[in-house]
Amino acid sequence: MTTAERTAPPDTLSVPAGRAPGCPFDPAPGITEAARTAPLTKATLWDGSSCWLVTGHQDVRTVLGDPRFSADALRPGFPFLSAGGREVVGSRPTFIRMDDPQHARLRRMLTADFMVKKVEAMRPEVQRLADGLLDRMTSGRNSADLVAEFALPLPSLVICLLLGVPYEDHAFFQERSGILLSLRSTSAEVRAAQDELLAYLTGLARVKREKPDDAIVSRLVARGELSDEEIATMGRLLLVAGHETTANMTALSTLALLRTPDQLARLRAEPALIKGAVEELLRYLTIVHNGVPRIATEDVVLGDRTIRAGEGLLCMINSANRDAEVFPDGDALDVTRDARRHVAFGFGVHQCLGQPLARVELQIAVETLIRRLPELRLAVPYEEIPFRGDMAIYGVHSLPVAW
Repeated sequence: MTTAERTAPPDTLSVPAGRAPGCPFDPAPGITEAARTAPLTKATLWDGSSCWLVTGHQDVRTVLGDPRFSADALRPGFPFLSAGGREVVGSRPTFIRMDDPQHARLRRMLTADFMVKKVEAMRPEVQRLADGLLDRMTSGRNSADLVAEFALPLPSLVICLLLGVPYEDHAFFQERSGILLSLRSTSAEVRAAQDELLAYLTGLARVKREKPDDAIVSRLVARGELSDEEIATMGRLLLVAGHETTANMTALSTLALLRTPDQLARLRAEPALIKGAVEELLRYLTIVHNGVPRIATEDVVLGDRTIRAGEGLLCMINSANRDAEVFPDGDALDVTRDARRHVAFGFGVHQCLGQPLARVELQIAVETLIRRLPELRLAVPYEEIPFRGDMAIYGVHSLPVAW
């Protein structure tokens, strides 16, 4: 039993809350019930501290768009989901855990690399990588682990190309990313993994000073505004977030479609639906499943509640994306739905910088799998699929498939 479970009052939720046991695509029952009964609910964190859960679509957008709710993880009382999560921030926060003007200054250094026009120009290369991975995966056999052989290497290859990181080191990155994102990692484990990752990226920045290329790390070096250590911190964020999120969305999307054969059949019959279907999958699955953290910098009235300065909040984007007022019958996957108002990438000035790239990768991954593997199916019983309820980014640890 955790500290949070021992100290939580009987009428409060404990977070992290995991997922629904009956349907692992749904939010935890306690989160769903909280969203039905009140827009704000008190919750107890792993260390016995409390925070507010914000569950409705409009309230989540309000909090994420209001500068009085800070993203600064160094503020006392900021809500962390685990001891390891607190250690990840430490004294080296990335810009997603900063407020303006520091956040805006650092984010602007990367904006051009993730603009829609530039990312769209990458489609042929991403398609080439996807086809190459499927060629290898399907060569001479009829089954594989989709995570290990397609869902994970595709975004890993892309982010390594963008950063100028050698892909042959991907096992090193993935092992340490897993430690950083695990809710079960101890502070010591996270500290060691982070130090190793930052040491590698600091060394890479030094190499790029001597042998520049046209990738992101080199361009950050050439700007002359950041130290090698600061570049490494930014690179860590892009490297971890750039492959873990899309990899998990790709595998989980595939599983969700296999579990809803009518929706899969609709996509096969109408490939033009793919772009909209990706938005619906982002809404329905919402892999950032334990909330986006904020802390109030002053007293703020939200609905009929007053959030006091210094109180933490978790914006539950998974329940917001199932809000019936915005998404009728939101517990169902519907690839024809207009899901563009989802908040899977967050909202406001801190919304995900890499979302144009994630969309392109997901659109290509889903379309390519559907087109090239018309007999795709699970290779093990659904009940044996290992879900990532123990991770900050939801998904599956493996996905055995056959064709």
